Order: sequence, then structure tokens, then C-alpha cells
Amino acid sequence: MSESLVRLLSNFVDGRFRDPDGGEYLDDLNPATGEVIARIPRSAASDVDEAARAARSAFEGEWGRTNSMDRAALLDKIADGIEGRADELANLESQDSGKPIQLARSVDIPRAVANFRFFAGAVRHDSTTCHSMSDALNYTLRRPLGVAGLITPWNLPLYLLSWKTAPALGVGNAVIAKPSELTPLTASALAEIIDDVGLPAGAFNLVHGLGSEAGQAIVEDERVDMISFTGGTATGAVVARTAAPKFKKLSLELGGKNPTLVFADADLDLAIEGACRAGFLNQGQICLCGSRILVERKILDSFVTGLVERVRDLEPGDPSLPETRMGALVSAAHRDKIEGYVSLARDEGGTILCGGSRPKLPGRLARGAFFQPTVVVGLSPTCRTSTEEIFGPVVTVHPFDSEEEAIDIANGVRYGLAASLWTRDLVRAHRISAALESGMVWVNTWLKRDLRVPFGGMKDSGVGREGGWLSLDAFSELRNVCIELGPLPYS
Repeated sequence: MSESLVRLLSNFVDGRFRDPDGGEYLDDLNPATGEVIARIPRSAASDVDEAARAARSAFEGEWGRTNSMDRAALLDKIADGIEGRADELANLESQDSGKPIQLARSVDIPRAVANFRFFAGAVRHDSTTCHSMSDALNYTLRRPLGVAGLITPWNLPLYLLSWKTAPALGVGNAVIAKPSELTPLTASALAEIIDDVGLPAGAFNLVHGLGSEAGQAIVEDERVDMISFTGGTATGAVVARTAAPKFKKLSLELGGKNPTLVFADADLDLAIEGACRAGFLNQGQICLCGSRILVERKILDSFVTGLVERVRDLEPGDPSLPETRMGALVSAAHRDKIEGYVSLARDEGGTILCGGSRPKLPGRLARGAFFQPTVVVGLSPTCRTSTEEIFGPVVTVHPFDSEEEAIDIANGVRYGLAASLWTRDLVRAHRISAALESGMVWVNTWLKRDLRVPFGGMKDSGVGREGGWLSLDAFSELRNVCIELGPLPYS
């Protein structure tokens, strides 16, 4: 890409777009071509300091005095702004992350709109509890925390930034957001939309940069009252170690090594389709992807044959073409990591049934971070490949002979984010869903999301829950007020 077409992004602090204090920038690459498409601020602690000062001032000033109905109306206006730029945003998301344009158009951008609209409605219809005693009345007040630090990942950039920003603003917090340095374009576009909507200066601030620099400064800043982080478990541990001694409120949505359990009585075609989608959507770069496929032994051969046929149809290609279903990985470095796991799988005795290498693509795509979708069999369910998060287009398949064995394998990892279960037996579905150590279980489907339900994981997959009223709770303090009334004529 020519130098003239490279975007120069800015931070958005206190209602203005600003250059970083130190004047340093990072390259943002299109992972499908390896070309530089933008330069983003490499923000330092001083940039975060300005953002925190602006956010605290907004919270203690004009923004803190807005009422819930006005905030809900602003969320709807932000949703309108995203809808008005939907095609542009989908293109930016595809260029930045390497995902197929059709996926960005059909999932990422519509979901960002839905998040703002949903939480606008949630704020409008929020109610808290009231408890009557024989001589007193208790009621609950919802109050914003103050300043919320939102640190979001590269796999679903606008989707997840909107998931946090909408409830945080809706409750009345001021926000400091730091998107991934790998996928900054739609976050900058969101700042433009919020600027156009006219939120008070400092209510929403966007600081670009590295997690170890800008992100760490947000977590450390005493004026930031809450951290909502989505990303890897190792980084989440650093966030927790930093924030916990400061008694900041935390919401951590971390890694996953999610099981897909397929029983012999399942609809085989639907189960194969579901397992394929769960394993490879967004190049397997979704925390909810089902990268461990557990199959009842009596249908193992037919299932694997059908799965491999479907996976071979997922040929990587140009993400900008509407027919492409498998795009590029987010970076060459991430592809190197995935290649390392495929090599490890071979060392651990696995057999690669399809994929396992880089495809050969023509022209400008030749330098892209592409990798063929990969199916591995023959591994122990306890080996590293089977238990460590790869976060890419690699699935392992493991047989089981009983419900008990399936549950043991499914629960035998350090993660507990999501699971999917394929069976026609309704009683079994309830029984196994209750036994799985997982924050979410889908039965005969995958990634069917209702924004009202709890979202979050167990074990090393995170701390806390968001979604619906739980998101409002995550970004607020609930205060009990008890009024002494004296003896009442009723009880």
C-alpha cells in the first residue's frame, strides 16, 4: 500500500483527537497481505494520565449529571452511527484482522449495533429491588463506579469493544478504552462516531498502544475504578495481580479450550456441520471455539470422514471477496505459534488428516498470514496439544466410550469457558450440561447468543459474568438503603 494510503490514527482524549505525547507510532498490518495500512500511537503512561484526568473530570462533572434516559438515547444514537457506516466498518474490520468480509458484515458489525441498542433498552428498563420489613424499608440504588478501563482483544474488535462500552456508558461511567494494537481501525471509527454523537468531553476516551505499556498504565492508574479485560489467561493474570491490591473491580474473560461432545444418537450431519463451524469460524480465533471434539467411538469413523470432507472445503482465500469463508490469521507471529503446535502434535503422536501447513496463494496474498484448517487425530486427551489453547484453525478429535469418560475428558483441562453437546436424548442433555465445568453449554447448536444471559467462564477462563443485567451490575455499585419507619400497621 502506498504511503499516501496509510492511515494515521490518533488517540481520542477529552473530546479531541490527539497525537501521542512521545510522538511514537506502531505499524498496523493487513495480515492478508503483510502491507502497512495504518500507523497508531504508541501511547505511554503520560497519555493514559491525560485520559484518566479527563475521564475523572467528566464523571465528576457534566457526564456524571446525565440521567439514565439521556444516556440510553445517546447509546441509540451511537448504534445509528454504526449502522450508517456499516459497510465501511466491515471493510476496516476485514482489512485489520484478516477475517472474511462476509463474516464482518453478517456478524461483527450487526452485533456491535445490537449491543448498543440492547443496553440502551436495558438502561431504560432497569429496576432494582425493594424489601419491606416490619418496621423499615430497604431499597437498592444503582450507582456508576466512576472510571472504567476497557481492554479488548484483536479477534472481535468492534464486537467486543461495543459489548463493554455500551453498558459502561449506559450505567454512567466514564470510559478509557484500549483496543488491541493489532486491530485498531474500528475502535478509532467508534471514537469518531461517539464524537459526532456529542457525548460530553472525557466521557469516552480511546488510547492506542501496547498492552504492556498503555494497558498496564490503565490498570495501574488510581483514578480507574474498574477493569474489564478480554484476552489471554496469562495476560489476565498480570491484570489481576496489578489491580487486586488496589481493590479495583475486575471482570476477566480469558482463554478457552472448549469441548464439542458428539454422541452416537446425534443427528450426524448437523453435528458435523456444528463441529466444523465451532472449530473454524473466524479461523478458529474465537474464545468460544470448540477445538476439542469428543466423539462416541461407535460413530467415530463416519464422523471423522464427514468432518474432514467439510474442512477440506474451507480453502483460505482473499478476505475481501464475499465468497471467502476462511481468511488470514491475525498476524505472521500468531501463525508461527500455530505452526509450532502442529509440529508439537506430530511429536506427540498425532496424525494430521487435513491441513497442517501454509496454503500457496497468488499475488499480494502470497505474504499473508494464512494457514490451512487442520484436523488432528490419535492424540492423548491429556497431551499439550489437546489441553493448551492454540486459538487457531486446529481441532483435535478424541473418542470416548461412555458419558463418564466424555465428562472426564471435557473437564480435564484448566479452562472452563464454553461447551457444545450434540445428542437427541433430552435427559442426557440436561444431565451432562449440569456436569460440565463450563460457563456456557450449547445443546445441538453453537454460538447461539442471547444478550440477556450470563457470559463468562470458570477456572482459568475468567472471573465474573457479563451479559444482560449482569453487565449493568459489573459496571456499577449496588447500594442498600434502609429507612427506619417505626411500627407499621402492616407486615
